[in-house]
Amino acid sequence: MVTVVNKGLEMIAKLVGGVSTDKMQYVALGSGTTDEANDQTALVTEITTNGGARAAGTCSYEADYKFKVTKTFSFTGTLAINEIGVFDAASTGNMLLRGKLSATKNVGDGDSLQVNATVTFARAA
Repeated sequence: MVTVVNKGLEMIAKLVGGVSTDKMQYVALGSGTTDEANDQTALVTEITTNGGARAAGTCSYEADYKFKVTKTFSFTGTLAINEIGVFDAASTGNMLLRGKLSATKNVGDGDSLQVNATVTFARAA
């Protein structure tokens, strides 16, 4: 599951209102296992080594109101990945969303992982 956090909602409103121009393009990986919550502002335990450090992805629009950011990570060592986040800056910054994986994704030297984070905008019923 993925949760658009409170700060993410604020940043969306600021982008629409022209108050901010910071794209939500940075993808981060983490090893934290805490459940998602609306008030989170960072990953529980962000990964910064072995090719898993936060990096700019490619943003796009998909039909039917979807924002997507894609990033392929190439690893240089062993990591256990449990969470992903999308941010507006290469370090610190504002978190748009956090997703906790249903199971740990273990990667090793020479492995790669493509992350596709998609947010669908819809009317509340």
